[in-house]
Amino acid sequence: MDTPLVAITGVGVVTSLGAGVADNWQALTAGRSGIHTISRFPIDGLRTTIAGTVDFLEEPFDSSSDRSTRMAELVAEEAIATAGIDNHNFPGPLFMAVPPVELEWPHRIALANAGRGKGTDDWSYERLLDGAGSVAGNGQSGAVYRSTIYAGIAERTADRFGTKGAPISLSTACASGGTAVQLSVEAIRRGDCQAALCIGTDGSVNPEALVRFSLLSALSTQNDPANAASKPFSSNRDGFVMAEGAGAIVLENLDHARARGAKILGFVRGIGEKADDFHRTRSKPDGSAVIGAIRKVLDDAGMTPDAIDYVNAHGTATPENDKMECMALESVFGDRITDIAVSSNKSMIGHTITAAGAVEAVFSLLTIQNGRIPPTINYTDPDPTIPLDVVPNVARDAPVEAVMSNSFGFGGQNVCLIVTAP
Repeated sequence: MDTPLVAITGVGVVTSLGAGVADNWQALTAGRSGIHTISRFPIDGLRTTIAGTVDFLEEPFDSSSDRSTRMAELVAEEAIATAGIDNHNFPGPLFMAVPPVELEWPHRIALANAGRGKGTDDWSYERLLDGAGSVAGNGQSGAVYRSTIYAGIAERTADRFGTKGAPISLSTACASGGTAVQLSVEAIRRGDCQAALCIGTDGSVNPEALVRFSLLSALSTQNDPANAASKPFSSNRDGFVMAEGAGAIVLENLDHARARGAKILGFVRGIGEKADDFHRTRSKPDGSAVIGAIRKVLDDAGMTPDAIDYVNAHGTATPENDKMECMALESVFGDRITDIAVSSNKSMIGHTITAAGAVEAVFSLLTIQNGRIPPTINYTDPDPTIPLDVVPNVARDAPVEAVMSNSFGFGGQNVCLIVTAP
């Protein structure tokens, strides 16, 4: 009873559907897809030629980390404005989920050596030498430094918004956005801070990433039509579709939020995390870690399965993941699982990788606020082994008080959140 309630006072989102809460929610509930054929770089020879890229940002970006930083800034601006925080300055840490920027080095060198040409990250050997060891804040050398500094995106975003806590970057694979929320909740509960800005951002759609995931047989190759490729829970699903995006949430101690007159949008009532050590990309076949994360989030929230109105599924559309998630939900919810709406945003926006947990936490809150459940589109060939109510193809109006949002990362890193109405 002494644990402070953690309120949501601000949210922001960018996906391939658009920038901002309003545009994203309108498109999401209309069942519109943001997945399209890639135009940013040459796709000749790639098995997968589609993605949910964010192409409407006008700035030229030198790297994926620059694109991720810009999206982080956009969603932070919206979340802070929604929260009504003055001067973009408040006492709290900045928790971010970002892709590990070290992995971009071979990407840039490989592209330069391959001579991919205009529109790619053009880092020549001479430019890399010029930038090596430089800590300049501007110019060509500064660009190399900024794109490779550890925790660079969190550092730059913290500088931009004046957060006073430690800027922390983290990576728990596809669960990273959820982990950012989890760490923020824990910090507020401990009394380390009164407010936290947590962000998940990922702008890493590039040739190397597509090749890496293709080698894992993780990506859909149903390239035409692009908007029909992501098929969560369908029998003809063949993998996920890479995507970009960002989500930001301002969390506050409820008493702190009330004292400053903030509007309470909802609560993060429960957090649950459980990892396993079975495989670098696969979860244990018995689903024990996923089941454990779901049970932990319910216990943390002090809720029973009967209290959950909707599950915002991880729902990647990979054959194994969708079946695993269904099995885990059946294990915890029992026969009632067929009566709970379980839909996947990824059918429309694709898989935003490290940003997914934060983006989908925002969508979970919007579901509660609007009393409308986003659909799972492209659901024309149901998988008989997955007996879930996936809200097929068309959004559904329904009162929703509590949402469980699932994020399951490669290597068995699993995070579940429960978002509730105010």
